Amino acid sequence: MKRISNIIIYRLASLLLIFQVSCSSDFLDLNPEATANSDNFYKNEEELRQAVNGAYNILQGLGRLHFWLYGEMRSDNTTFQYNTADRGLESREFIDQFLVNATFEPIWQFWQQSYQGILRSNEVIDRIDAIEMTDQSRSQYLGEVKFLRGLHYFNLVRQYGAVPLRLDATNSPEGATSQGRTPVAEVYQQIILDLSEAAGSLANITYGQSDKGRASEGAARALLAKVYITLGQYENAIPELRRVVSLGYSLLPNYRDNFVPELKNGVESIFEIQYLGSQQALSSNFMYQFAPYTSGSAVTGDPQTPLGGASGWNIPTKDMIEAYEDGDLRKDASLSEGFINASGAYVAIPYITKYNNGFVERGQTDDNFPYLRYSDVLLMLAECLNEQGFVGGGEAFDLLNRVRVRAGLAAKTVGNAVPALSINSQEEFREALFHERRVELAFENHRWYDLVRSGKAVEVMNAHGIREKQGSTIIPGNAYNVTENRLLLPIPQREVNLDKLEQNPL
Repeated sequence: MKRISNIIIYRLASLLLIFQVSCSSDFLDLNPEATANSDNFYKNEEELRQAVNGAYNILQGLGRLHFWLYGEMRSDNTTFQYNTADRGLESREFIDQFLVNATFEPIWQFWQQSYQGILRSNEVIDRIDAIEMTDQSRSQYLGEVKFLRGLHYFNLVRQYGAVPLRLDATNSPEGATSQGRTPVAEVYQQIILDLSEAAGSLANITYGQSDKGRASEGAARALLAKVYITLGQYENAIPELRRVVSLGYSLLPNYRDNFVPELKNGVESIFEIQYLGSQQALSSNFMYQFAPYTSGSAVTGDPQTPLGGASGWNIPTKDMIEAYEDGDLRKDASLSEGFINASGAYVAIPYITKYNNGFVERGQTDDNFPYLRYSDVLLMLAECLNEQGFVGGGEAFDLLNRVRVRAGLAAKTVGNAVPALSINSQEEFREALFHERRVELAFENHRWYDLVRSGKAVEVMNAHGIREKQGSTIIPGNAYNVTENRLLLPIPQREVNLDKLEQNPL
């Protein structure tokens, strides 16, 4: 028998799509019923709709680990609780410490799952024209999957740099290999095209209660604006952000309500990764992962689910704790500096409380993960206006202070008698804005990307590393040696070998 190469096996495996068939009106209340090859699927609109649902499903796996691992733990916001007994997830520690290896499992899993999401979007785009449906349905489905494809490529290009650009479904071994890594500028061109088309396709699309959580015009435009800001194209971001502002979103009076499962997908939510606590395959588990592994049930309130090596991650750093101003209501809503153990003693190991809302079944929670919130939009618009030119007391100040006042803090103004509340230049506004983004969006996976696009990642992370090493006997001496090259993840070694891709400089 002729030997089949590893690359063909690997790529053909990705052709098998798991379509999830709805057993109720909620598009997330799904049960996997079959694994179907794309050649015998896509016969009608209902099957195409199932394929679109399957494209969303990829986000759940990425959200449970990879988004916070690379968006928070690589930054100065969070770290990990060193587990002396269980060393099975050591690669996560090395990612936090900038000791990354191209063979690490989380490195290739993030790549693989992202491209699986892209493949599922490509399948829908390739097949949709042959299926009979209304123009409105066609527009909606295309908008949804183009949003998802743009989202995945935006994550990939920010973490790996130039990546293969795959815009068609892979339907044969011959199409399994790529044409190599596409230049970063071309990847961004495609992201902008996808999100622009998604925004147009989703304009005037309204969803019922059972379809809340699907991509919307607001989500596409907010993400497109974030792409423009990442590229320094503030003039292009402003009209997208103003359009989002006009769509009816608003700040909730209570910051904490953004993270309460009973209030998910509220008026401040632009896009959330959806989870369903009543079904194990669709549930979230952030509360367990972010609890100190030594906390027993003191943090989770679930005595039936023991904690171990899968817990103690995304632990708030001292830097993060000290970033909050006195009286900031967001601090207690986001983190705790310790817990009371079973013996009644206080243990000073901090943990994230933002997703600590109890469990539905043992080990299963109902918490969604916010991807885009309206407060992010207000802060992005404030940033863009300031970058266009500093105006003391202008609109950018109003936008910044709307977020601050909701958090129980005093407004920042020009010439304020309190030095900490005084902003008198474009650079001072820029610093205040990035500080506000850090505390407002803490543990929502924005910090790393903000550091990189601000040009301060190397400086901030090296300084953070010095502080982390002080008094530590477990952090390797070569940890946190951050250089410009190390701002990108290495291309997974299996992709370098199988697809003959050039590796990033290490």
